[in-house]
Amino acid sequence: MAERTVGIFVYDDIEVLDFAGPFEVFSVATRVALRERPESAAPFDVHLIGRSLDTIKARGGLPVVPHHGITDHPKLDVVVIPGGVVTEERQRADVVAWIRAQAETRALVASVCTGAFLLAEAGLLDGLSVTTHWEDADDLQRDFPGLTVLRDRGWVDEGRVVTSGGISAGIDMALHLVRRIAGPDLAHLTARQMEYEWRENPELFQRSV
Repeated sequence: MAERTVGIFVYDDIEVLDFAGPFEVFSVATRVALRERPESAAPFDVHLIGRSLDTIKARGGLPVVPHHGITDHPKLDVVVIPGGVVTEERQRADVVAWIRAQAETRALVASVCTGAFLLAEAGLLDGLSVTTHWEDADDLQRDFPGLTVLRDRGWVDEGRVVTSGGISAGIDMALHLVRRIAGPDLAHLTARQMEYEWRENPELFQRSV
């Protein structure tokens, strides 16, 4: 299997687990795959992509240094747009154009939580069924009536575009992407290595409140 280059977009006030969860999944999947089959190519090469190389501050004040900016990064096979406070990012024409351009290169594009708003701004969700954090579902449907928001779903896979629920749901979605790209065995080994109880069925997600 050829190596897939994964780019995770980071920005100020991003939710920490939204980006760190998928980063961990793809990183652990690569480590596990190479341990199991040292002669094989690494399945994933993961990069943090910022608007620039400037350090960003995630929610809670965590400083994060991107590996690349949106104008200078390797060709991406998988692009993950995490959630957080996306108000300013939705208004940045260069960010929205960059997301749209990634889809035009045939990259698989995924969002976590309110990252779905950025995909919608880029016109990638028109006519699709999608999900987001339960708290933001009504706003997403109101702002973008051309899509269908599914509630209480871990993730929704529409082929070239995958959206997930909030925060920890991004881990489950990333494991789903590992399964889709590299197979179920690696996905299960990755979840086991992380000691994570993977919710494999996106329809089983239920809120406790």
